Amino acid sequence: MFYRFIMLRNSSGFYTYAIYEHLKEWPAFNLDRFRVAFKLRKDKFHYMAMADNRQRYMPLPDDRLPYRSQTLAYPEAVLLVDPMETEFRGEVDDKYQYSCENKDNRVHGWICNDPPVGFWQITPSDEFRSAGPHKQNLTSHVGPTTLAVMHSVHYSGEDLILKFGSNEAWKKVFGPIFIYLNSLSDAGGNPLSLWEDAKQQMRIEVQDWPYTFPASQDFPQFHQRGNVSGRLLVKDRYVCKDDIPANGAYVGLAPPGDVGSWQSEVKGYQFWTRADEDGYFCINNIWTGDYNLYAWVPGFIGDYKYDVIITTSAGYDIYMGDLVYEPPRDGPTLWEIGVPDRTAAEFYVPDPSPMFVNRLYVNHPDRFRQYGLWERYADLYPDRDLVYTVGVSDYTKDWFFAQVTRKNDDDTYQGTTWQIKFKLDCTANETETYKLRLALATAHAAELQVRVNDDGKSPLFSSGQIGKDNTIARHGIHGLYRLYHVGIPGNLLLEGYNTIFLTQPKSTSPFQGIMYDYIRLEGPASSNGNKKP
Repeated sequence: MFYRFIMLRNSSGFYTYAIYEHLKEWPAFNLDRFRVAFKLRKDKFHYMAMADNRQRYMPLPDDRLPYRSQTLAYPEAVLLVDPMETEFRGEVDDKYQYSCENKDNRVHGWICNDPPVGFWQITPSDEFRSAGPHKQNLTSHVGPTTLAVMHSVHYSGEDLILKFGSNEAWKKVFGPIFIYLNSLSDAGGNPLSLWEDAKQQMRIEVQDWPYTFPASQDFPQFHQRGNVSGRLLVKDRYVCKDDIPANGAYVGLAPPGDVGSWQSEVKGYQFWTRADEDGYFCINNIWTGDYNLYAWVPGFIGDYKYDVIITTSAGYDIYMGDLVYEPPRDGPTLWEIGVPDRTAAEFYVPDPSPMFVNRLYVNHPDRFRQYGLWERYADLYPDRDLVYTVGVSDYTKDWFFAQVTRKNDDDTYQGTTWQIKFKLDCTANETETYKLRLALATAHAAELQVRVNDDGKSPLFSSGQIGKDNTIARHGIHGLYRLYHVGIPGNLLLEGYNTIFLTQPKSTSPFQGIMYDYIRLEGPASSNGNKKP
């Protein structure tokens, strides 16, 4: 591996990048994570910022010492019982509470009030980061620490370990990133203006990408890259008779693979953008090479993949024309729960226990980042598991954001079974198959079993053990996306009320479980259902 540092004249900071290489003659090797870490002076840098609504004064690292804190369910999470600053007493500190998706992780860092100085880590491009735009990584946390995570298995598990065979040659450039320093000349100025300046510098760095100053031949310049553009449409005749512009679709190029493989791809480069309201997209500054084009569209399940390999060349623009994604669909929607957006954010996220609060996330859109929410399930459902009645229940209030285990009085755990009750106004067609679509936002050492109208039977469907995302413990709202399609024979359904049982039986830990993204029951193609003309 090679580490490079670059300082430019009249630039308030420095750039750094790394070149990792595995030669063909080297032995097999696994790599799960690496990062650039900066530890700042704890007596100076007390204010951390990573977004307009995610910034605050932070506890001191000394507050995490054993005689000042209590370790909670894992070492990273502590309850501050006797902090040096009394304002933090009773709060939880955990570095995972400050994780961020790659697509939103452009600038973060710290502010010193005296003298007013800012220290910022700026990442102008995600092209070198593993697993696409939605992969979550650590940012800044108590230390004061600032991280530039180049590769990590967090929120994904073993699927993202870099694994090299004994005869495998590989090389990849990670970065450059920019370490930016700013200050106030006016001692009476507002130190928080340093955050605004850091955001402006971030926009400049993004505009300047790809950089022209790296001397390495392994980092291609602007004229050595290409662009790909086109338009993505969605074909779902049960929603609209015409093709629908893929408004806000995430469209990207990643190394060739299976449908959806981009979210676990770790060895190559990825280039992503978002389509506009008419479905048009333009992916810029692509390394020369072979790619598949991948996409997913908010509001629709599944993944799109353009099957023909796209080979980009230096200086060339490739126009793809109109591409059409036909999401999984067999028949009309009978009912649905949630929104297909690959997260569980729309479901019910409870308030934390008063004993385990991070005050930053009180009345915050990211309320799911509070510690210990897995224990709140048993508080809300002490005697029986969740029952959701279609047409009566409200998923924003009545569907707990995670199907977790239940803690018993003897400190053991048990699996849980959730019920979805729904009514068929007419007799089901016994010769037809209904289709249950189950989109999962994450899973950790879990299993999903599906039964229909009798929870004592052998399951109609079992996923087997799935996931090592560890999202529940690390205050995320999604890990890796999984989509299952369960055929339900019509003879299992009744006229009137029916029940689908969703069982998660694995039960050795409080962190085992599933987060659902979206659930839909479709009628047979021959039925009219909710089909629109």
